[in-house]
Formats: sequence, C-alpha cells, structure tokens
Amino acid sequence: MFFLKCIVGILATLGLLVVGGAFAVWLVIDQGEPLRARVKPLPDTMVLTFDMGRGLIEVQPENPLSRASLGPVVVLRHALDALEAAAADDRVKGIFVRLGRGTPGLALAQELRDAVLEFRASGKFAIAFAETFGEAGNGTQHYYLASAFDRIWLQPSGDVGLTGFSIEYPFLRGVFEDIGVEPRFDKRGDYKGALAFLTDSSLPEPQRANLQRLLDSSLERVVQDIAIARTLDPADVNRLIDTGPHGAVTAQERKLIDQLGYWSDAEADALAAAGIGDAEADDPFVTLEDYNRRRYTPEPEGETFALIHGLGPVVLDTGANDPIFGQVTMGADTVAAALRTAMDTPEVRAIVFRVDSPGGSYVASDVIWHEMRRAKEKGLPVIVTMGGVAASGGYFVAAPAHAIVAQPGTITGSIGVVTGKVVASGLWDRLGVTWDGVKAGARADAWSPNRDFTEAEWNSVQDSLNRVYADFTQKVAEGRGMPIERVIEVAEGRVWSGADALDAGLVDALGGYRKAFALAREAAGMSPEAPIQVRVFPEARDPFQAFIENAFGGTIDVPGMGAFARGLARVVQAAGAVTEVLSVFKPAQRGMELRAHGVEELR
Repeated sequence: MFFLKCIVGILATLGLLVVGGAFAVWLVIDQGEPLRARVKPLPDTMVLTFDMGRGLIEVQPENPLSRASLGPVVVLRHALDALEAAAADDRVKGIFVRLGRGTPGLALAQELRDAVLEFRASGKFAIAFAETFGEAGNGTQHYYLASAFDRIWLQPSGDVGLTGFSIEYPFLRGVFEDIGVEPRFDKRGDYKGALAFLTDSSLPEPQRANLQRLLDSSLERVVQDIAIARTLDPADVNRLIDTGPHGAVTAQERKLIDQLGYWSDAEADALAAAGIGDAEADDPFVTLEDYNRRRYTPEPEGETFALIHGLGPVVLDTGANDPIFGQVTMGADTVAAALRTAMDTPEVRAIVFRVDSPGGSYVASDVIWHEMRRAKEKGLPVIVTMGGVAASGGYFVAAPAHAIVAQPGTITGSIGVVTGKVVASGLWDRLGVTWDGVKAGARADAWSPNRDFTEAEWNSVQDSLNRVYADFTQKVAEGRGMPIERVIEVAEGRVWSGADALDAGLVDALGGYRKAFALAREAAGMSPEAPIQVRVFPEARDPFQAFIENAFGGTIDVPGMGAFARGLARVVQAAGAVTEVLSVFKPAQRGMELRAHGVEELR
C-alpha cells in the first residue's frame, strides 16, 4: 500500500514538473508576449452558448490535474451569473444551447431551467439543440430542461426519451448468504433504507412506498412545467411519457419539439434570430464561462455575503473536491472553519451555505451543526440552499439555518440513523482462512468484521442508535421551530422531494442560489435590489492557477497542454484505484451513519 501510494505521488509530482517545464518552453518560444494581450474583447453582437455534455458542476476541483482532466466544464453559479448579466446586456441577442448529453441531475436542471426562463423574460431568444434526448436510454431530465427554451431543434435520427424516472439498485443479501457473510446492521426509522441493499433481498415495503412517492412528486412537477412551457394538457404529457420514447417526426407532430435538423441548421437559426449574416467576420458565439471571464465587471460594491459549499459525504476530516479521483467530501474541519471565519469577519452580513450531500458521519455532521447554531445565535443570518440531495447528515447540518431553500426535485429529509458492520467469519471458514491475535480490553475488537457482536455489544449499539436518533430529531425540532412530535411524523428516515418537504415544513421556499440570496438580503434587513458582493469561504487559491497568475499575470492557452494534463491525470487515477481496491481489506471502525438512500440520481 505504501509503495503504491509512493508511485501515485511520484507520478503527480512529475506531471506538475513536466507541465511547468512545458509552459516555460512555450514562453521562451513566444518571446514573452504578455498573456493578457491574448484576451479578446467581446463582440458587439453575440449569442451565448453552452454544451451540457461538457458537464455542470458546483465548484471547480482544487487539484490542477483534475481540473485539466474535466476539460471546459461549466460551474453552475457562473452559468447563472452569466445568464443574469446577459439578460441586461444589449450585445447579447440570445442563447444557443446543446443538450442531450451529460448527467445534470434533476435539481440542477431545475435551477438552470429557471435561469433560462428569467433570461427569456428579457425578450431575448433561447434555442436548444439535441442530437437526441436519450439514445437507448432516459432523456427526461434533458428534455425537461429543453422545454424552457422557445425553440427546440432535434436531429432527424434522434429520439425524445421522455419516459419518467426510475430507481433501482442490486440487493446483495442472497450473495452474502452464499459466501457466508452476515450483515449486522440496525437503524432508527422504518423508512431508513441506506443499507437495505445489504440486509434485504428486495425493497422493504415502507421504503418502496417512500421512494414511489419521491418519484411521483418529481414527475408531477416535470409534467406540470412541460405542459405550461409547451402549451399542452398535463394529461397529454402524461400519455406521452407512458408511450415514450418518440421518434423525431412523431415528437414534432406531438409538439414536443419545433424543428428537425442538424447542428449547422440550428446554428444558422440562432444566427438569423440574432440578426447576424453569414459574412460576419467575428465569431459571434461566446460560451457562458468565457462571457463571465471577459465581460466588464464593475468594482464590487454593497454588503458582503459569505458563500460556503458543503458537497459530498460528510466526513470527520478536511474536505476534498476531486471529482476525477472520486474524492468529493464535505469535511467537517473545512466547513466548520469556513463558518467560524465568516462569523469573525466584520463585513460579512449574511452566510449562504450550499449543501449537496447524502449524509455521512454523525459526529462530523454535529461539528458543522454546532457552528451553524453559533452563527444563528450571533444574529448572523444563515440561509441554506440545497442542490441535488441534502438528506440525512446533509439535512442535519442545514437544520439550524434561518431559512432552507430547495429545488422541487431536491432529495431531502431522511431523518434517521443506521450503523453496524459486515461479519465475514463464515466466509473465512469456507476459505480456510483463520484469524488470530491479541487484545487489551474486552471490546477492543467489537467492530472487527471477523466476529459477530456479543449480546452486550449489540445492546450497546442499540443504546447508541437510540441516543443519536433522539439527538437528531431534537436538533431538527430546535432548528426548525417544530414540536418534536411533528418532527417524528416527518422523520423515520423518509426521503422527500423538495416540493413535498416544503409541505412537510422541512424547507421554507423553493428555488436555488437566487432565492437564497434574496432571503439573505431580507434576513439582513436589506432591500431586495440592494447590491451585494459574494465572498467564497474558505478563500483558497488553486496551486496551479496561482502559479500561472503569480508568474505570468494572466491566463494560458497552449494547444495540446490540456490533453497532456488530462492524460496524466488519468494515469494517476488508475494507480490510485489500485490502492482503493486494496484498502477495502483493511478493517476500520464504523461510526453512526446519517446517510440517505442511494438515490442521488433520478433516472
């Protein structure tokens, strides 16, 4: 394990040295031309573009190799800012977007969809193109987003895979029985199904009913929004879903799309809508990210609002944001420190906390909860905006907020707890493997996978479950100002859609970043139109970006360098995967888990 980790470190170090050396060579060849001179001004007439296939993420990764490997990914908040600014920019005539690729997630699709509708309200056009909405698969989320545009183009060979949502995952109980492994877990909350795939052979009925309602609620909202956008009857939209997918011609006949054609046809339509002729010299198409970088931004003014991100499983450690290497975690150390720093910064008038997490460690969640409550007690408004999922531990950390905002499709709630271990003694017996050792303390090996709990140990586990569940529900009651009896009614491990969570009293409003900042202004006693400047905490600089900015004073665009960095990142990723496989054989103590169902993606 140590040897493999050394290899990973060496590869990463060599990669950075090679990339840095290549930049130095490029600068010599380029004779030191100032990099800022390479930035072109925005055209006087332009159309903003966005390709969903490039990806839509909450925050750029910190690792420069991971960032390079992701390519030209779009940060959600940057896209929202660009659309808001473009609506008031006379140079921007409209937007032209490619959909049908990537996995946006329902809640993120809803947030971007709302921004498109607000952009259209300024009187500018919005055209969407897709080769297909779900080739041999489900295209519901992509088509749902496309329905916000005033014209939808579809390639003649494509389909509209508007077929609804489904959740399915394997159950391993039968496999465990065959190989002699016994799952020893317990929970609090009849609907708590985070580990049902280990303990059961199929969905337990309470969880089946809960997940069915989750999907039904999400589909109801999608049907309603599509019906309004496409001027269709909701009953007709439901029939189209139940009979999908639909070929291109049929989809056009049934008013799901407007035009059939290829990318070049849709592009020509966008140019015509913008009043731009074929003879125009400058390229009028500008990406959302490029527009954000190149547009004039006045000096920040107004009150300072802190923005803190809590993404991924909650862990008792520092956080990580490395999607390429599979490490995106809400570190209690990082988030708690960010909250403390924001509280101690005199100019900060409010905190907006973005949560996108299925939960995790109970203790780590409690660390963040404590700092959230401290901010509230100090009178500093804290508004939570939920992304795709904010459930279990992800909901626990949000409970003390002044207000919680969720998208209609946000998976939230799951107020419950689960813990336990897998007992592999039967497997070792079948394999002829024996374990032996020594211990000091009767329960020193209680969490070892090589033996079952004793009766006294199992009773201790039950006591812990009771204590944690009581603490969880009580803190939700305190944070939400709800009677404990009402919290118990909506708890029991249930997962809720954001729309249903609003009715249940678990969230205060539907929306995203824009709604959260509006509520933050209100809580801070400011007018809705008051200008603000958003300051991200913790204030960390990407090491690769810092190197470029400090040394060269600008941005670098070297042909082939991005591809080289992406290739190197994948080599390091492959080596890292080996260590991950080996690490599963190392026993680790299990803590109390505040974790939701594995339903982060609605398919």
